[in-house]
Amino acid sequence: MSNRSIRTFAEKKGIPVVAIVGNSGTGKTTLIEKLIPALKKRGLRVGTIKHDVHGFSIDQPGKDSWRHKEAGASMVVLSSPRQVAMVRDVEHDTPLDELGSHFSGVDIILAEGYKRGSRPKLEVFRPEVHDKPVCANDTTLVGMVSDVPVDCSVPRFMLNDADGIAAFLISYFGVTSSLERAQKEAAF
Repeated sequence: MSNRSIRTFAEKKGIPVVAIVGNSGTGKTTLIEKLIPALKKRGLRVGTIKHDVHGFSIDQPGKDSWRHKEAGASMVVLSSPRQVAMVRDVEHDTPLDELGSHFSGVDIILAEGYKRGSRPKLEVFRPEVHDKPVCANDTTLVGMVSDVPVDCSVPRFMLNDADGIAAFLISYFGVTSSLERAQKEAAF
C-alpha cells in the first residue's frame, strides 16, 4: 500500500491529525495533557500518538505477551475488557499518516513529535530552552504556543491557554464530535 493510499484511507475516516512539535523540554507533553480534557469537555474523543526516536517497551519481561514476542512473534496484541495494545515489528520509522489509519472511534488525533512531517503543526516554543523555533518557516505550521512574542505568520497562544488552543483546532479543522455527527445523520 503506497503512502498516498494510506493517507487517503485516513482522510476518508475524517479524523484530523495535528502534530505538537518543539524541542525537548519545551512542554509538548504538558500541553497535550491540558488539551485532551479541553477537547473532551467539548464532546470530542481524542486519540494520541507519541513519536519516540529512541525506541520503547510497553511489555514487561516474564509476562506471557513478552514471552510471545521473545519467542519470535512479529505481532502481539494484548486484550482486556478495558484496553487493547499492539506490539508489532516494523522495518522503518512509521510515518504519521500511516499510523493514523489505525485509529477509529476518535474525533481528533494529537501527535507528539513528527516535526519533519507533512501534517499541520502546533509548535511549543520556550526561548529559555532553545534560541529559536524549529518550525517557524514550515508551511504546515498552523499555530505557535509560547508566552513570548514570536516572529511568525500564525496565531500565537499562551502556554496555559488549552481552551483557546482547543477552540482554534476545532475551528481550523471544522471538527464536530461523533455524537453531533450521529445526531445530524439520524435527523435525515
